[in-house]
Amino acid sequence: MSEQTYRAIRLERIAPSFREGADIVELPVTAPQRGEIRVRNLFCGVNAIFDTQIARNLVDYVKIALPTFTGVEAIGVVEAVGEGVKDFAVGDAAVSVRFTGGYRQANTSAASNFAAAPAATREYLALASTGVSALVALEQIGEVKTGETVAISAAAGGLGHLLVQLAVLKGCRVIGVAGGPQKCAFVSSLGAERVIDYLSEDVGAVLAAEYPRGVDVAVDTVSGTIFDAFLANLANHGRLVVGGAAADLEGKPEIVTAPRIAHAIYYKGASVRGFMNGLLTPYWDDARKRLFDLYARGMLRVQFDSQRNVGLEGIYDGIERLLSGKSMGKVVVDLADR
Repeated sequence: MSEQTYRAIRLERIAPSFREGADIVELPVTAPQRGEIRVRNLFCGVNAIFDTQIARNLVDYVKIALPTFTGVEAIGVVEAVGEGVKDFAVGDAAVSVRFTGGYRQANTSAASNFAAAPAATREYLALASTGVSALVALEQIGEVKTGETVAISAAAGGLGHLLVQLAVLKGCRVIGVAGGPQKCAFVSSLGAERVIDYLSEDVGAVLAAEYPRGVDVAVDTVSGTIFDAFLANLANHGRLVVGGAAADLEGKPEIVTAPRIAHAIYYKGASVRGFMNGLLTPYWDDARKRLFDLYARGMLRVQFDSQRNVGLEGIYDGIERLLSGKSMGKVVVDLADR
């Protein structure tokens, strides 16, 4: 990024993958108009499944017209402030969690599209985006209560590791599901009382044997057999929160011949609930403030994936890393010029 221009990733073509459809472009830096601020982004978060589905034009609630800028979440420093802006000053940290604000070195937009953060760090980026998703999913959709048993799939991931900690902080018994000894050890270190290694254990069999009363809240972002295991092991009045379906990314969900879901939930008074964070914006500000406070008090740990991704080019690498299933913790990209 120079004084006059900045770079961004723009989707130019509908394509099978984000790398195939999106190009890096150079654009003029614009001065903020009334009510706007300009932020120099330092870090962005990667949302690989969303990015892939955007490239394929398969996100139902986002209607895109090519070309379109990309990325959702980024954090940086305010460089310029337009007339009438009172909530931000030059030098403040500002985070964006709005689509098209993420995969770019600079972002000039309405001040209302940003939230203040204590510092422009990777940690506050993760909390303001993925952390908010975790807390809102647990509270507003899962309606989690102290003492309940909570099961979480992909528990070593960016969302999962925050879900585990937040459920523990609420006084819940937490079961994490992860793949491999390293990920399972990590989830255990976060306070989960049981971690199921889906690569070597049958999730449904473990739940049935060790939690015969059932699971009060399950949060699933995987689908497939893990979803089936969670559904079959819900407690009376249990809530299964669907936050994604990673196993079905290729658009070919498994066709299952089985009794309809009504038979699994009716006699238990259980429910299956979809979680879409973009439909829950009224809860974001409060969740963000509480998460920042927990982190400042040392009560919340933010883990980042070990692969370092640098520059806009690193966004493609970060997306592919997350899709590979090898990442552990939040996948972020360092956007700052070196």
